[in-house]
Order: sequence, then C-alpha cells, then structure tokens
Amino acid sequence: MLVTLNVPDELAAALSLANGDPAHAALEAIALEAFRERRISAYQLRTLLGFSSRFELYAFLKERRIETYSAEDFEHDIADLDVAPPAA
Repeated sequence: MLVTLNVPDELAAALSLANGDPAHAALEAIALEAFRERRISAYQLRTLLGFSSRFELYAFLKERRIETYSAEDFEHDIADLDVAPPAA
C-alpha cells in the first residue's frame, strides 16, 4: 500500500531521521506505535523496518527505550510459577 503525506518543507527536516529520509521516519513512527499498542508483533516490526535479525531489532528498540517485556508478561510468568505443591 502506498501512503502519501504532505509535510511543509520547513518541517520536513525537523521530522527526518539522521539519514534525512522523512518517509522512513514516518514509517518508523507508525510502526513503533503499532508495536507499542501490540497491534503488530516484533517479527512484523522487524520485517517492516528491514532488520535482518531480531538482535538488530532489540538493539533498535533499546536505543528508543521501548520495553519488550510488559507488566502483563511478568504477571503471566508469575502465574506460571504458581504450581500446586506435590501431594504428600
């Protein structure tokens, strides 16, 4: 799908990434927000942004201070540890 955005020239530079590509900056912002909201998976984010490995993706997320382990994940892990004691 092709999405076109009209951005005033005086704002394009401010919205661009270090490499000066405002289109990639927009894609990155949209994809990161979808990932934060859990609308796309880490694999989908990795594919969308063109990372070759999950380690590259996790480094990218770490640079942007985006957590991949949520409070819900923690609660789920704790619940998994709650096992009944063995019968005597």
